Amino acid sequence: MPKRLSVFLIEDSPLLRAQLIETLEDLEGIHVVGHAEDESTAISKLASDHADLTIVDLELKSGSGIGVLRALKDEPSRFRYTKAVVLTTHSHPSVRQRCTQLGARAFFDKAMQMDELIAYVEAARAQQVDRTLDLPPV
Repeated sequence: MPKRLSVFLIEDSPLLRAQLIETLEDLEGIHVVGHAEDESTAISKLASDHADLTIVDLELKSGSGIGVLRALKDEPSRFRYTKAVVLTTHSHPSVRQRCTQLGARAFFDKAMQMDELIAYVEAARAQQVDRTLDLPPV
């Protein structure tokens, strides 16, 4: 059986954050190691709390998910090479392209793709070996 997948969630909506944490924790082999609702807290916590996979909302309480993605791309070793996926309501093609340029592995629309996000996380756990995720974009 593959080892546990550690997930960090960046989401500013308390209700959605709580629902996602509960859903993720109910999945076999998934552990939510932390969460944040703004850019600076996310960057600080990601530097200290190891996460194999980070789920990033773009619109945050302060700052943005783009700033988080930029930090992850600019200093990957500082964040232990966590892989990032985006979960947002801003699904314009130019936004998707920018997120991909900043290293996002996948992009999910909150309104229509929650099930796909959960399936992606489960696939990440299933494919994880020795803390290395090599997942293709969705």
